[in-house]
Amino acid sequence: MESKSLTPHESLDLHEVINFKTLCIAKSKLMQGLVFDQDLKNLMKKDVEQSILALSELQEMYKNGPFETVIPEMRPTPILDGEEGIKVEQ
Repeated sequence: MESKSLTPHESLDLHEVINFKTLCIAKSKLMQGLVFDQDLKNLMKKDVEQSILALSELQEMYKNGPFETVIPEMRPTPILDGEEGIKVEQ
């Protein structure tokens, strides 16, 4: 099977979905301690389990993202204490 690479904007969108899903899992786990209704607690546990599976699938897709970036030859000279710092040539 041919592995397809994600475009930069797809990678960014996927990153945002992964972050959101991670926060949802954490919130559901924390809220389980505040819930006294057993049916609701079971529903929340099931949601966490399904979300963890979905998150692992999203993380697999995330591996196809283009995360390399070009480092420019010319970099700005840092300004330290109001004066231009020493430019380091590489």
